[in-house]
Amino acid sequence: MKSRRTLLVRTGHGSAGVAAVPGMPGPASDAAPGPADVAAPVPDVAPDLAVVTGPDAWPGAGQGAGAAADAAVTLLLPPVPAAPSVPMPPMPPAPPDLPPVSGPAGPAPLWVTGPVAAVEPDRAPVAIPERPAEPPAIPAPTPPAGPACPVIEPLFTHAPGLNWAGPGDHWSRAWALQTLGEAGPAPAAEPAPDRRSAVEQLPTARDIELIRDSLAVVEPVADRATAHFYALIFLHHPEVRSLFPAAMDVQRDRLFRALLTAARSAGDPEGLRTYLSALGRGHRRYGTLTGHYGPVGECLVQALAKYAGSRWDAGTELAWRRVYRLVSSIMIGAAEEAARTSPPWWQGEVVAHERRTRDVAVLTVRPDQAYPYRAGQYTSLETPWWPRVWRHFSFASAPRPDGLLTFHVKAVQAGWVSNALVHRAAPGDVLRLGPAAGAMTVDHASGADLLCLGGGTGIAPIRALVEEVAEYGAAGRSVEVFYGARQAAELYDLAELGALAERHPWLSVHPVLSGPGASGGALLTGELPEVVGRFGPWAGRDAYLGGPAAMIRRGVGVLLRAGVAAERIRHDLVGDLAAG
Repeated sequence: MKSRRTLLVRTGHGSAGVAAVPGMPGPASDAAPGPADVAAPVPDVAPDLAVVTGPDAWPGAGQGAGAAADAAVTLLLPPVPAAPSVPMPPMPPAPPDLPPVSGPAGPAPLWVTGPVAAVEPDRAPVAIPERPAEPPAIPAPTPPAGPACPVIEPLFTHAPGLNWAGPGDHWSRAWALQTLGEAGPAPAAEPAPDRRSAVEQLPTARDIELIRDSLAVVEPVADRATAHFYALIFLHHPEVRSLFPAAMDVQRDRLFRALLTAARSAGDPEGLRTYLSALGRGHRRYGTLTGHYGPVGECLVQALAKYAGSRWDAGTELAWRRVYRLVSSIMIGAAEEAARTSPPWWQGEVVAHERRTRDVAVLTVRPDQAYPYRAGQYTSLETPWWPRVWRHFSFASAPRPDGLLTFHVKAVQAGWVSNALVHRAAPGDVLRLGPAAGAMTVDHASGADLLCLGGGTGIAPIRALVEEVAEYGAAGRSVEVFYGARQAAELYDLAELGALAERHPWLSVHPVLSGPGASGGALLTGELPEVVGRFGPWAGRDAYLGGPAAMIRRGVGVLLRAGVAAERIRHDLVGDLAAG
């Protein structure tokens, strides 16, 4: 409570009682204030204060408000008995430039000060300070402390319909540089004093064995384990949720497939490095940065520990930390190397959209800058209708002088991206493309004959390979292409392949039908892998397979039995191709 010498009456938020606020009713009182209820004169008032009394000093207030204002001053000053014998000093003249006090009909000022005091006739006048030249400064509100929220900007400024936040609008960078730097990673058990040096060692054969044993326990409950892993990330780092699609089912499957692939490839260091390097380069399209890998590793270890049961102990945890450190270092190195020469994604405009069948479309896309790739590779596409959802599609042509890219897309059941590309995309739409990936490329220096199996839209990478061989020159090699479908109408690219075969004698194309009612004649009948097996042996050939996952798996087995060496069988069995 302020002393008598520093009394100051203000109006504003929270500085007056409810009854003193204009427009709010005051307490009911029928009795007029008596002499003992009025404040005594304050001859030693501070020079920078103004005493405000009376209803006229409270603009916009009604009768109750004016009475309440007097009461507010009365409560702060103790009553003084009347002293009629005290001489009263003369009333000082009012300044000539004294402004009138606004009443209820005028504007309501926010503050009242200066020599505008109503002095009752039976009260001694009070020395009034000069009017200040400016009202007291009010400090601006201070925003709450914390990292600044990144600005969301449209990804494609020239396409108004596409307005989602991608990794290019600084969300991932803000998460890595601000949130992680301040909040730190998810809570983890305190490591032993020598844990750091142990983790930095390369994984041993025993580590690989422990990892495979723990994965065998987690695999039956992989859906729950991966769901728990993402829940930990989103709980401790909610900012990163915007980097992921709304539906996480495919994303969870992708994580566990990557773990299984890494564990099974541990005995093949070169193959593992190739796989992880492609994975690190591909993660750039999500906005993944180096700072993300540490927290992700901690959450992964916690999720595995929860669902590995009795298989989890200190040795298993150390093995996982060693392997994760190796995996993350390979992915980070590949991403940093790729960042020197290429963007994390490309924008591509659809310039042609041709429906070949009811569910198959051929799309031609013009990227916004040079796009490097090899025939037989694939890329990931994101559409404006399903943000954050990426699906893999193979290139259907060899690199062209005009830089255009061609894709064959089949709308699969419940396939979000594939249905959008087939039934909704049109010329003028803008897509996003990740970097090219895949090892299903031709070694033109080997000169080995080629055996190619393409089922459905899996003929797209096979056709690209044929075009590249034609460009480089066959150099005495032969190319056998088996093109399979259920019905003759589904062999949508047969005419183009036939035209290539007419121009190049080293190329042979064999259409195969597997559906009911398929007749013989010029077409082969039966399941594509089995038909190829009947034409064996194929020893000494380089084999390439494209199509559904089940067909590729059966085809690999048939080719192995037909004499093709395992290291000469090439395919890109990517689960996302079937997911649509």
